[in-house]
Amino acid sequence: MERDNQNSELKIITSEIFSRYPEITFGFSTKFGLGREKPPWFNLSFSVGNEEETKENRAAFLSGLGIKPEQLAWQKQIHGDKITFVKEPGFQGECDALITDKKGIALGVFSADCTTVFIYDKQKKVIAAIHSGWRGTEKKIVIKTIRELQKKFNSQPENLFVFIAPAISQKNYEVGLEVASKFPDKYLLKTNDKFYLDVSGINYDYLLQMKIPEENIELSPLCSYENDFLHSFRRDKEKSGRAMGVIMMS
Repeated sequence: MERDNQNSELKIITSEIFSRYPEITFGFSTKFGLGREKPPWFNLSFSVGNEEETKENRAAFLSGLGIKPEQLAWQKQIHGDKITFVKEPGFQGECDALITDKKGIALGVFSADCTTVFIYDKQKKVIAAIHSGWRGTEKKIVIKTIRELQKKFNSQPENLFVFIAPAISQKNYEVGLEVASKFPDKYLLKTNDKFYLDVSGINYDYLLQMKIPEENIELSPLCSYENDFLHSFRRDKEKSGRAMGVIMMS
């Protein structure tokens, strides 16, 4: 699904599964917004590009979702498995997963090919946003986040609804032997001595392992590498901006 804003340049990817719940606001940004026509395009991460321009971009993206910039909670992603419980908006330090049961706090994570996963517990009224590149996937950050939801909030699998956002597809994600060897053959495609890894597929299976029903999971079919309207570090290298996925409960 895609949402057009009053600013015709602003394109936002939405989720069908979250659209069932009026109390959930969700969006995933693209390269298009505010007429940005040069690298890093409509970038939303302070790790890339001009800080003032990035602030303007964030404000426009969030406004397109009806969220104020001061409601955003974000982190410095370190490709690890640290999980932070968010009690108030703002910078949350170094981590790769955010959890909150507070209404009006928007959890934001960034991507330019990496898999990002968003979770809503409709019963306990808790949300989570996870960045899971291959390192985070190896460390099973999605499983660890769900276990934290179970431990702290007594979340039950049948009440968890999940969106796996656009990321690089397996056929476009070549990895070296040292990375390939960390994952089961099921998730590897070997062609002419080259290995291709299905990171989103691994995370999808993690969700199933945690007993979340298939019908509760939405996996975006969009490949960040193939679709030029999405940010892709693998495709654009140092010119790449960063997308933001954001989830908020009201």
